[in-house]
Amino acid sequence: MSKIKQKKILFGVRNYKFLMFSILLITLGFILMSGGGSDDPNVFNPEIFSFRRIRLAPTVILIGFSMAIYAILLAPKKSK
Repeated sequence: MSKIKQKKILFGVRNYKFLMFSILLITLGFILMSGGGSDDPNVFNPEIFSFRRIRLAPTVILIGFSMAIYAILLAPKKSK
């Protein structure tokens, strides 16, 4: 008499893989952006304006957010 309800996951496996990869990219971008501070607040450290912090890290973060949007909008494969 009991009916077993099968739970359907919201996204497919491919969607979750893209989403996890995008989270890793966003995390990597924030790690690349960190550092460059000075131990003494009265001394200026020009390393804060390096290519890695100004160009590379924000680009990696934006690519990660774009991949997350793609992972959400990607239609799961239909099973036969």
